[in-house]
Amino acid sequence: MPDLAEPLARMVEEFRRLPGVGAKSAQRMAFYVLRASVDDAHRLAQAIIDVKEKLGLCRVCNNISDSELCPFCTNPSRDQSVICVVEEAPNILPIEVTRSFGGLYHVLHGSISPLRGIGPEQLKIKSLLERLQDETVTEIILATNPTVEGEATAAYLARLLKPLGIKVMRIAMGIPVGSDLEYADEVSMSKSMENRREM
Repeated sequence: MPDLAEPLARMVEEFRRLPGVGAKSAQRMAFYVLRASVDDAHRLAQAIIDVKEKLGLCRVCNNISDSELCPFCTNPSRDQSVICVVEEAPNILPIEVTRSFGGLYHVLHGSISPLRGIGPEQLKIKSLLERLQDETVTEIILATNPTVEGEATAAYLARLLKPLGIKVMRIAMGIPVGSDLEYADEVSMSKSMENRREM
């Protein structure tokens, strides 16, 4: 970055590497850190280091955790018979916000994408199958993203799980609440019609 002191220019460049952060936002964040107290800067730096050094994956569900098991897997009030399968750990948050799901989770850490060289072997599918061995689980909810890759992953898992005698469900998709049908794309409209229900 021209006309900036080297440490500040380097910080701007590091912020620009973050997803969704453009040049102006990166500059604002860098100048915020510059104006912050040394203690605030140390807390920010320590938080970043702690995320890298103290977090790992839950040994059961592969969610992000700061201990061997995540809070969902250690919570005895969660329904042990239902597992919701998601692509990535951040996908859990919108489900939890609804307060309508009380089961467990399983994080695949990706989706099947032949174009990117990601097959079923690269996903955390083996550990999902291991979780089903004790026959406690009676239902799997496939909550992969409504993308080509997410649909392929859901279809693959359904073919794999149905012969095990477990109920396999797919989350409903379609028109978001509050939107206008005039602006709906073909796929969303098609999914809405497929997932219609009696009133």
